[in-house]
Amino acid sequence: MQQVGETSRDPAPSRMSYRMQRWMLTPGVRLMLRAGIPMLVVFAVTSGFLASETRRDAVKQFVADIRLGIQERPEFMVSLMAIDGAGLNLAEEIREAIPLNFPISSFDLELKQIRDTVSGLDPVKNASVRIKPGGILQIDVIERLPVVVWRDRRGVTLLDEAGVRVEKIPGRSARADLPLIAGRGADKNVAQALALIAASGPLRDRVRGLVRIGERRWDLVLDRSQRILLPTTKPVRALEHVIALSQAQDMLKRDLAVVDMRLAARPTIRMSPEAVKDWWQIRETNGIGH
Repeated sequence: MQQVGETSRDPAPSRMSYRMQRWMLTPGVRLMLRAGIPMLVVFAVTSGFLASETRRDAVKQFVADIRLGIQERPEFMVSLMAIDGAGLNLAEEIREAIPLNFPISSFDLELKQIRDTVSGLDPVKNASVRIKPGGILQIDVIERLPVVVWRDRRGVTLLDEAGVRVEKIPGRSARADLPLIAGRGADKNVAQALALIAASGPLRDRVRGLVRIGERRWDLVLDRSQRILLPTTKPVRALEHVIALSQAQDMLKRDLAVVDMRLAARPTIRMSPEAVKDWWQIRETNGIGH
């Protein structure tokens, strides 16, 4: 029996204890106790362990050995290079541009750099690089196709349809099957040159080439030292007009040196020196002009 007047003990926690318990139950404090403090302990222990340079070097060597062991596994090794879409000369040029010593780990290959190197070669229009199963470095190439021979002061060069350099050649005779263009700026107007060659039609066998004049217009050079001077604008139409006249009157079969079409409203012709000499002899013989 509890004696009368005896004070009973209150089981409820004190206000301070209650506040402490509530604070311990907040999410931030619980996260710190659960993760923050262990992380701090791990960080402190790791920092203490790595404070020694010897131990740091040992850890680096351990990681390097593991990495090397993975990279040099047989399934990651590349043992040869395959090149498709390139001729023998271009394939050899690619191999010289990418001097790799096989076998080599695929981790040591910079595929983008290899692709950029191959794409930077003049004869290459496009290239793709990948590693095929079986340890093969596969390079697929689309070659530029030469369509004209360009002669300038630097030599003789093959160009594709966009006027991009394909390769240098020793001389015109090396690609006698392709039309010849010459002069400064001719490489920037390959499409127009091809259109003129295509429009030459009946004169095709007599065409020796096209010469770019002043980077503005073309001269069509024929055999027998004949030239057709074409205008800056609409040169194809002017050439077709000359061909029509020649077919109607055999104009280009005569002793003409130049057909000047630079002024469409007033085309002119220039006789060859031999024809001029003969003409003067005829005048003198017939007494013309006396």
